[in-house]
Amino acid sequence: MEFPVKWDGKMTFSSVTPSGHNMKMDAAETVGGENGGARPTEVLLNAVAGCTGMDIISILRKMRFLPNKFEMHVKGWNAEDHPKRFTTIHIHYALEGALQEDKVARAIQLSKDKYCSVAHSLSAEITVGYSINGVEGKKYI
Repeated sequence: MEFPVKWDGKMTFSSVTPSGHNMKMDAAETVGGENGGARPTEVLLNAVAGCTGMDIISILRKMRFLPNKFEMHVKGWNAEDHPKRFTTIHIHYALEGALQEDKVARAIQLSKDKYCSVAHSLSAEITVGYSINGVEGKKYI
């Protein structure tokens, strides 16, 4: 995958992805930006969540289970010193619908351990949790 990322002045960068979507990144005003786009770290956390979410939906669809509702809450912890990389990322998957816990847990595990290329591109420890219809999952993933 290859595409140009263009500097638009101050701390703003933009690109058109190979799939044809516009992306804009910027910094906070306190560090010279204009707060006109997402922070690169926000994009990264969003990419991890999106990648695993797509995997999970794909796997559940193959198992003939689809949630009625699916949301993720992603949290990242940074190192204290530069480069202040993410050391740990936690994703909580909240699913609702007529779902079997073992199927949901298996889909999450497959995404985390095998399929999510974004997560496997990082050196952060990635932990996960889940709930189905508001009830916390029992299986450790």
